[in-house]
Amino acid sequence: MKADVPIFVVDDDPAVREGLSALLVAKRYKVETYASATEFLASLGPEPVGCLIADIRMSGMSGMELQRELTRRGLPIPTVIITGHGDVPLAVAALKAGAVDFLEKPFDSDALLASVAEAMRRLGKDKAQGFSRADIASRAESLSAREREVMDLVVAGQPNKVIAHRLGIAIRTVEIHRARVMEKLGARNLSELVRMAILLESAS
Repeated sequence: MKADVPIFVVDDDPAVREGLSALLVAKRYKVETYASATEFLASLGPEPVGCLIADIRMSGMSGMELQRELTRRGLPIPTVIITGHGDVPLAVAALKAGAVDFLEKPFDSDALLASVAEAMRRLGKDKAQGFSRADIASRAESLSAREREVMDLVVAGQPNKVIAHRLGIAIRTVEIHRARVMEKLGARNLSELVRMAILLESAS
């Protein structure tokens, strides 16, 4: 599948496009790069097959707007969103809108490749999240009330300093609660925690 199915990289930063392209080509993926969302949309045929990596903030049409436009056109292209610091609320919205994953800059190669592999799996109609709603709900029962509060604020995109102020606790205490939430739920990173939280929300 790698040789046949393209990865569409859409980013207005040429250095990012070149870096992602070099990494993916080295792993034998076929890559097509675009400097804008409008350029990418103009290139699409009626039934495109592939996966998309798009920056959430671009000049002109943003990654979120691109995702919405693909949905409007009925084009189910598995999408990985790239976000900058402080864009977690936007990333949450992207996941709720159907994105496969989001990656915070700077991200490492292994995280990107894992997200691309998941996007590729979605093409084969396997839309498993890697964890079930029932499993996550069961794990969430072990969270204390304070840990759940911290989780909700983390998922809302609040930094530790703001969470500490909101809850009237020390930043170090927030860090401890956050680490326990990740451990109890089995979340390896913020993206997984957000996806788990979305599953919990849909189950409630």
